[in-house]
Amino acid sequence: MTVRLPLFPLNSVLFPGLVLPLNVFEERYRAMMRELLKTPEEEPRRFAVVAIRDGHEVAPSAPGMPDPTALPDRGPTAGFGPDPVKAFHGVGCVADAATIRERADGTFEVLATGTTRVRLLSVDASGPFLTAELEELAEEPGDEAGALAEGVLRSFRQYQKRLAGARERSLSTAAELPDQPSVVSYLVAAAMMLDTPTKQRLLQSKDTASRLRDELKLLRAETSIIRTLPSLPASDLTRGPTSLN
Repeated sequence: MTVRLPLFPLNSVLFPGLVLPLNVFEERYRAMMRELLKTPEEEPRRFAVVAIRDGHEVAPSAPGMPDPTALPDRGPTAGFGPDPVKAFHGVGCVADAATIRERADGTFEVLATGTTRVRLLSVDASGPFLTAELEELAEEPGDEAGALAEGVLRSFRQYQKRLAGARERSLSTAAELPDQPSVVSYLVAAAMMLDTPTKQRLLQSKDTASRLRDELKLLRAETSIIRTLPSLPASDLTRGPTSLN
């Protein structure tokens, strides 16, 4: 099944069931929110989120380098090059906007939730914002998903313990964590300190069991690293601005 939805590229990965707060200030995304507000409140206000492979979440607004006189690109594809499809990862997630609040200055405060994985088929840049044709992806359980989810939860609690330097009793108990394998797989993928390519790999796993197996290896490896070398996770370092000095 294919759908056509507004497309919101981000420098992060959205997973089904996870909450996504957005501060919308660029005109192309303001136009998207104004269009979504035309949808009746009782109907879902949906858009698709894809992680950026090559490009910029926020388009440059001033002359850049190496040519200080070069004017920045404008329009829906600004920052994504001549072929936007190549700038984005091929699997994303539909977001359902529960709240779209316009501020006095024309910017928007948005609160959305990831719902369904989708494959990016094509991108249309003919309007004021990007739209995309998308194929909805079913979430298959795979083999032994239930047992794998239990193992992932155990490892995740150890990972939390090492990351926080906390005592076992201060952590979430099993009763406070989900037990549905697909929900576990998405929650852990979103909560772990991982770089965008790794999170993207988890999002596009062929089934829940495959994602959980991958997460189990990652959790064991990350917990071992934290145990022997407690330091700032590398993914935090990659989120800071790049110095040109």
